[in-house]
Amino acid sequence: MRQTQPGTGGTAGAVLAGHPEVADKASLRRTNLGVMLRQLRENGAQSRTHLATATGLPKATVSVLVAELIQRGLVREGELDRAGAVGRPHRMVELDGRWICGIGAEIGPDHLTVLALDLRGTVVHQARRALDVPALTPQAALREVADLVADCLSAVTDLGMHTIGITLVTQGSVDAVCGTVTVASNFGWRNVRAVHELRTRLGRHAPPVLLENDAESGALAEYLAAPDADTRELVYVTGGIGVGGASISGGKLIRGSEIGHMKLDRLDRPCACGRTGCWELAVGLGALLDAAADPADRVHDLSIDLADRLGDLLDRADAGDARTLAALAAVADDLALGLGVLADVLNPPRIVLGGYFAVLERYLVGPVQQFLDDRRISPGSPRVVVSASALGLSNAARGGAHLTLEGIFQDPSDVPVRPEPTDGGAWPA
Repeated sequence: MRQTQPGTGGTAGAVLAGHPEVADKASLRRTNLGVMLRQLRENGAQSRTHLATATGLPKATVSVLVAELIQRGLVREGELDRAGAVGRPHRMVELDGRWICGIGAEIGPDHLTVLALDLRGTVVHQARRALDVPALTPQAALREVADLVADCLSAVTDLGMHTIGITLVTQGSVDAVCGTVTVASNFGWRNVRAVHELRTRLGRHAPPVLLENDAESGALAEYLAAPDADTRELVYVTGGIGVGGASISGGKLIRGSEIGHMKLDRLDRPCACGRTGCWELAVGLGALLDAAADPADRVHDLSIDLADRLGDLLDRADAGDARTLAALAAVADDLALGLGVLADVLNPPRIVLGGYFAVLERYLVGPVQQFLDDRRISPGSPRVVVSASALGLSNAARGGAHLTLEGIFQDPSDVPVRPEPTDGGAWPA
């Protein structure tokens, strides 16, 4: 859960938000540049004529804006649009920005993930590392994050790319304005100045660093990756040692909450947050691993990457191992119970499961979907569709990288005009 100053809405709150008030021609130009860029991100390559129709801007204005975005290396001209055209075909305009990247760096209880995206959303670098974060001091853990981020910065520089910023993604409650992790109970962190610590270790020439909650980053990543451009409503629930959630409503990211601490544990066990009966005690990764394997089993070994440990569990389930299947069935039952509450309160058309829930989807999604279908008040009432994230365990880091790039989509004028290549050729892809 993220805290922001009243009225600011935070970085993520700007995602797909309405156009700001404009006071002069310069701000109007900046606003319209952002409108153009977001239109191309959300709807793909279009002709200038179609851009004018879609945005309501005059064709002459669109041509000027597109020319400026091309100069900044943010869009480029593509193929000719011959489909259904009468007369001269139109040259398509498409998102470019292959020389710009944003970095998302996720720190979880048992792993680190660093991922860089270019402006088109293409992954240009990715790295993961298994790490027992609760066993380290916050400073030591953030030193490990800084090492991975430094490697990423070096890699994208070698590709000829410019990094505009980094978003540190973490569990728990964060104060994005102060750059502080207020409470992350599964890390044992309280009031950790995470942004300051990371920037200190990266050095004074490092790009700007933002801070975001992992569930909110994951929700954004799912929204931007949705195959249906009309999908503007979803609830995202991620499973790890903790359980987090956030939602998209009307195309806007809504602040998440500590859904893992809803009182839904049937055994009413004590939680690291100080309360009892929290939902994550029943459906968090720890609950699954404890039920599926003895403490000495390799699936409990935090020095082994989570993807490999989950792969072992999946292999055992596929082979018909009774203990693994019973553990998955118990998690599915308790997961369905909590998602049923969210469905009743939020009434979303779609719930997306991330984290380990997505990796083990074939043992979880079906039972949860059946539970929600059986709870429909009538056959004609809206159906909540449950699906698994296709973005893998890097989902939250990907969302962080998107958040880093969001400033460009709001104000492309911050990107300098690129000089012409001195050799007369084209800029490298």
